[in-house]
Amino acid sequence: MKALTFVAPGKKELVEKPKPEIQKPTDAIVRITKTTICGTDLHILAGDVPAVTSGRTLGHEGVGIVEEVGEGVKNFKKGDRVLISCITSCGKCENCKKGLYAHCEDGGWILGHLIDGTQAEYVRIPHADNSLYHIPEGTDEEALVMLSDILPTGFEIGVLNGKVQPGHTVAIIGAGPVGMAALLTAQFYSPAEIIMVDLDDNRLEVSKTFGATHTINSSDGKAVEKIMEYTGGKGVDVAMEAVGIPATFDICQQILKPGGYLANLGVHGKPVEFHIEKLWISNITLTTGLVNTTSTPMLLKTVQSKKLRPEKLITHRFAFKDIMEAYEIFGNAAKNKALKVILSND
Repeated sequence: MKALTFVAPGKKELVEKPKPEIQKPTDAIVRITKTTICGTDLHILAGDVPAVTSGRTLGHEGVGIVEEVGEGVKNFKKGDRVLISCITSCGKCENCKKGLYAHCEDGGWILGHLIDGTQAEYVRIPHADNSLYHIPEGTDEEALVMLSDILPTGFEIGVLNGKVQPGHTVAIIGAGPVGMAALLTAQFYSPAEIIMVDLDDNRLEVSKTFGATHTINSSDGKAVEKIMEYTGGKGVDVAMEAVGIPATFDICQQILKPGGYLANLGVHGKPVEFHIEKLWISNITLTTGLVNTTSTPMLLKTVQSKKLRPEKLITHRFAFKDIMEAYEIFGNAAKNKALKVILSND
């Protein structure tokens, strides 16, 4: 089969690899029909995730058709159309019983990280009964690819951790796919204002169509000043960091009002400077996290009912054989006006 593999920081290859095989009774083999590229994949290629070793097939998102199941798999059979969760969970360990699937003792974020992932024609899914979801008949499968990772991440790590409430003023720093997912799902809780901050005017314009009430281009270095001016010097109730670099984290910690929440969604490859000497007195809450995907069944229902339209995030489509070109487009998102790309194996 064809697979996109990590070679070394800055280097990837589309190669031929053997099809995966069942290794444990709880495994399933899924033929990928649609997958995508995540900002986390770019962080891996930048060298920010050293646990990823040379030769690893990248990718942790996608939908497909079950090709084979181990004898221990009860909920799925050959031919089932499935949504693949970015998080693998056994459902039995101490962390899984707490809903901390991200820290499953025999799973967590392993696809495209510690085991081969979904940017291939086939993928092995451990603990299939807890790590796959049946696709409802008639549901847009391209939309569901967004449910593998970015929508539950934006919702759980941004909106839920940030305790978004009716009437809140929310700032989302970073209008990439995860920031946009947070924007879409924050509206479940009716905040009064959602301020989107980014360097890219195109993404800011798109965010307005998704529900942003105010946008700020931060390229002049005055994002903090503009947000404080816009909020009458009070700051925001919730600041979501959705990029993963020190500069955007710093914006977040400077714009919080007393009692505010800083919800960090970004994948950070470098240390940040946390100004505890200023914030200790402000009763702020800082949250971080890797998505648990406990919200996926609920989000699946909202997509099925058309209350949530994640397909709006898709800007480019490619055949899987053109994945190198897709990486080039996605890696230069501002230039190419790219949000999410879809790679099809159909």
